Amino acid sequence: MRINRIGVIGAGTMGSGIAALAASAGIPVVLLDIPGDPDRNGLARAGIERALKARPASFMSRERVELVEVGNTEDDLRKLADCDWVVEAIIEKLSPKQALYEKLEPVLKPSAVVSSNTSGIPMELLLEGRSEGFRKHFLGTHFFNPPRYLHLLEVIPTPETSQETLAAIEIFGRTILGKGIVRAKDVPGFVTNRIGVYGMLQTVQLMGVHKLSIDEIDTLTGPLIGRPNSATFRTADLTGLDVLSHVARELSEATGEDFALPGWVDGLVKEGRLGEKTKAGFYKKVGKEILTYDSALGEYRPQVKLKSAELTTVRALPLAQRLSAVLSLPGKYGGFMRELYARTMHYTLIHAAELAYDLASVDQALEWGFGWRMGPFKQMDAVGMERTLELFREAGLASAGPLTRPNTRFFKDGQQLSLTGEGYQVVPKVEGALELAAIKAAGPALIESKEAALLDLGDGVALFEFRGKMNTIGEGVFVILKKSLSYLDEHGYAGLVIGNGHQRVFSAGANLALILMAAQEGEWEELELAARRFQQGTQSLRSAPFPVVVAPFGLTLGGGAELTLHADAVQAHAELYMGLVEVGVGLIPAGGGTKELLFRFTRELLPYVEADSFEAVRRAFQYIAMAETSTSALEAKGKGFLRHGDGITMNRDLLIGDAKR
Repeated sequence: MRINRIGVIGAGTMGSGIAALAASAGIPVVLLDIPGDPDRNGLARAGIERALKARPASFMSRERVELVEVGNTEDDLRKLADCDWVVEAIIEKLSPKQALYEKLEPVLKPSAVVSSNTSGIPMELLLEGRSEGFRKHFLGTHFFNPPRYLHLLEVIPTPETSQETLAAIEIFGRTILGKGIVRAKDVPGFVTNRIGVYGMLQTVQLMGVHKLSIDEIDTLTGPLIGRPNSATFRTADLTGLDVLSHVARELSEATGEDFALPGWVDGLVKEGRLGEKTKAGFYKKVGKEILTYDSALGEYRPQVKLKSAELTTVRALPLAQRLSAVLSLPGKYGGFMRELYARTMHYTLIHAAELAYDLASVDQALEWGFGWRMGPFKQMDAVGMERTLELFREAGLASAGPLTRPNTRFFKDGQQLSLTGEGYQVVPKVEGALELAAIKAAGPALIESKEAALLDLGDGVALFEFRGKMNTIGEGVFVILKKSLSYLDEHGYAGLVIGNGHQRVFSAGANLALILMAAQEGEWEELELAARRFQQGTQSLRSAPFPVVVAPFGLTLGGGAELTLHADAVQAHAELYMGLVEVGVGLIPAGGGTKELLFRFTRELLPYVEADSFEAVRRAFQYIAMAETSTSALEAKGKGFLRHGDGITMNRDLLIGDAKR
């Protein structure tokens, strides 16, 4: 089953975001919404405009808007006849969805897949009245907002979903849309919302119990415990308090469990203080000042930064140690963190088998959908089961079932505990992914230092990775690079990949601290020599007797961009923020990037005999003078940072594997 064209019905925030993601991946899209007045396609058009204006942007390139055809659900359902997959993303109510499917079924070709982006309505209810053929090609596909940036896609098959349909959507979602796939069971909230929203609501409820403020809670539940900077309340503001309230109410009704928000939060929703979209929620920006809502006073007050010697000490620890240390904090902070941990982990243990097919899926769902650096089972391994059980008893929680035996470890030796607690099973691997952690565990590096290392990827291909802070590039990197190129030549290697496993930063550029020190000491000859060594290092990629492929992603700045510019080929992740930004700190690029851009732009003008060759100079130096960066790999191609033949990988997990191939 091949997916060449996608239909999206519902041009709201989610639908337009899904359409923008698919178009960015190069897939033609039909986007429909209900008829508008007077412009019957106005709502679909407005969805595209919203996606274009979104910050951060929903489209990876404005040019990809041309791949989206708009229409409305009364006049244009026939436009879906050629679609291989239709995603429904309309209002979260059962009857309208069922009515839409009834209209869709006679229009679509028999092989077309239909999926719902519902965040919790059971699939069996959605399918009432549908034919056997429709049921075989139906499943849930729960994207997370914003679809371009959140890695998770929950796939929810029904007992009647064919294996061919399930495989087609999972492969397409992983390789073309770049998603991390978690297969979830058809239960309210699926995996991510059921556990993640439960944890958020417990946080809000326990805030009152432990007499803490919003500022204190967001300090305790953010990066300190491996969560996003937006922590709890800022995340709710970004999502929308109305959305949080709706999901909580739906989960309460569907599960019979207590997902109730405190009355003061419902009060904010009734007053229309819904967060970012209404300019006020838990936080409110007035001019340049951020105000925080005080639930006791019922008004906003200046933000208070939390200062604590204990927290300062804890923050310096690696995450696994930090999680344990946070649970030992004194006073009300420690009391809150212990109870929140106990309640969230207890709930996860009780419901894991109901929600997911294995433990790894639960962790991946929270890591990819809610931005946790460690999922709940990894957290419990870090804290230890003995300590976890102790905290359950302290919180007055009953036994959490077969997964809570003393000395239990959920992950060990690359395997995961089964959901029954009896024996271990293999953690499924992402097809096509090369896990650097596993490669490093398999044996020592071929060459290494604190700044860089050379690893064997197998099949005669090696990987050169940076290891400094923010993957900055200093003289030590080029020393190891020179040794690595010689080693690979002497041992007959077929090629080299330059890449690494950092989450967000390929390279922040040259190590400017060393440059600053040399300038302050007036060591101008040493600086000139350093620049020469940098240029020789970038040029050495071109003169290597085997192909060198650079695999950039995320921040690829300054010297990192210059190395990329000199590769034989580039396989970039779709999210690429690349540019020569040295002017921002008062420098001119010195690694050969200026020359390379000038050569590229000059070559582009060669076929045009009437062209002014100075245009190439102007363009190259404009990029440098303005410190311009790309906002995606597609935009990097448009700017000339990548060549037309360079590859783009949508899924970060597959980047090193694609570069190796």
